[in-house]
Amino acid sequence: MRQAAKKKLADTKSPAVMGVLNVTPDSFSDGGQFLDEGDALRRAAAMVDAGAHIIDVGGESTRPGAQKISLQEELDRIIPVVAGIAKRFDVELSVDSSKPEIMRAAVAAGATMINDVYALRRPGAMQAAASLNSMIVLMHMQGQPDSMQEAPHYNTLPGDVIDFLAERVSACVASGIERERLIVDPGFGFGKNDRHNVEILAKLEQFADLRLPLLVGLSRKKTLGNLTGRSVQDRGAAGIAAAVIAVQKGASIVRTHDVAATIDALAVIRAVATSG
Repeated sequence: MRQAAKKKLADTKSPAVMGVLNVTPDSFSDGGQFLDEGDALRRAAAMVDAGAHIIDVGGESTRPGAQKISLQEELDRIIPVVAGIAKRFDVELSVDSSKPEIMRAAVAAGATMINDVYALRRPGAMQAAASLNSMIVLMHMQGQPDSMQEAPHYNTLPGDVIDFLAERVSACVASGIERERLIVDPGFGFGKNDRHNVEILAKLEQFADLRLPLLVGLSRKKTLGNLTGRSVQDRGAAGIAAAVIAVQKGASIVRTHDVAATIDALAVIRAVATSG
C-alpha cells in the first residue's frame, strides 16, 4: 500500500488538498451529518469529484469537551467507511486516530495514511505505525483534548512547536519508521489560543527547517470565527484565506471542509506562481 500511496502523493501537484470526513455525532463543524455509511460515502464522492487528493476519515471528535468513545465504537464508525471509500474511489485515504488498533484495522481496510493528533505518543501507537507501510502525520498538541484550551502557554513560537515535532521525528526514526513516511502538522487550535495560531501562521515558513512535508488544518476553526465574527458554517472565506497564506508560506497539504473552494483558490496560486 505504501508504494502506491507515495506514488500518488509524488504525482500530485503541490499542494495537495485533504478533505475532512468526520463520522461522528459531535465534531465541531460537521458532527452528525455523516454518521450513516451511505451519507459518508456520498460525501466522499462529492469531495473526490471536487478534486480532493486525500480524504481524512475520523471517528472520534478531539474538540474540547467531546465525549470519549470505546475502541469498538470507533472501529464500527471508521472501518466500513474506509473500506467503502477504498473500494470505490482512486484517492489517498487517511485515518484520523491515535489508537494502534484503529491504525492497523484502517490500513488493512485500505487506508494509506495515519493522521495522529498525539504524534504517536499513546501506548502502542509507535509500534503499530512502525509495523505498517503507511504515511504518518505527526501533529503538535499541548495538553489533552478535554483541557488543552484552558491556559496554553509557550516560551517561543513557533520554536516550541518545531522543537516538539523534531523530537517526535527523531523518535519515529529511532523506532524504525522511515523519515520519508513522515508529515508534520503544527496543530492549529490544539492547545493554542488565537494569538498563538496567528503567530504560527505568520511564521509558518520556519517549519521548513524540519525538511518534511507540512500539513495545515485551519478550516472553520474557532480562531477564524473570533477574527471574523462568523459562525462555524460561515467561515469558508476565512478558511480559504488561511489556506492561501499557508501554501504561500510552504504548506504541502491543506486539510479542509471546503474542498471545491480550496481547490479553486490554490489553482489561482499555482497559475500565478508558474506564469511568465
